[in-house]
Amino acid sequence: MQYNYSKYPLTEVGGYFCTLKLESEDNTMSNFTRFMKENKKVKKNEKYAPTRSLTDDKGNPLEFEFRHITSKENEDLRDSCTVDVPVKGKPNMFRPRFNPSSYMTKLVAASIVVPDLYNKELQDSYGVMSPEDLLLALVDDPGEYNALEEWVQKFQGFDKTLDDKVEEVKN
Repeated sequence: MQYNYSKYPLTEVGGYFCTLKLESEDNTMSNFTRFMKENKKVKKNEKYAPTRSLTDDKGNPLEFEFRHITSKENEDLRDSCTVDVPVKGKPNMFRPRFNPSSYMTKLVAASIVVPDLYNKELQDSYGVMSPEDLLLALVDDPGEYNALEEWVQKFQGFDKTLDDKVEEVKN
C-alpha cells in the first residue's frame, strides 16, 4: 500500500522528519462524512383516515397512506401552480400569480400512496380523470378535506409559522 503524503508537509520531530496530519482535518472529515447520503435518516410513511364516508367491514374509517415529498417535488408543485399574468397598462410585462388552493390539492395528492390516485379503474368509478379530482371526490366533505390539508401540512414539515420559528430562536 502506498501513501500520498504530499498534502501534509514534512516536519522535524526529535531529529526525524515525518508528516503530521492535523487533528482539525480529522474532525473536518468526520463532520463531512455525516452529510453522506447513507447517513441520512429515512422518513417513514404514515397513515391517516381523512373521511368517515369510506369504511371497512366493521365501520372503521379507511386509512390512507402518505409519504414525504422531496424539496424538489415541492418546488415542481409550486411552479406548476404559478402562472404569469399580464400587468395592466404595461405591454409585455408579466407578474407571477400563485394559486394556493391548487397547490394544496396537488401537495395532498402527491403525498398519498394508498389509495393509488393514478389508478384508472378507481378514477373511472368516480367519473374523474386526474389524481387531484379523484382526491376531491374521495374526500368530498369540506370540513374533512380542510382537516386533511392541515394534517398533510404538518406531516410534510409545514407545521411552524415564521413567527413560531422566530420565538424558538429567541428562547
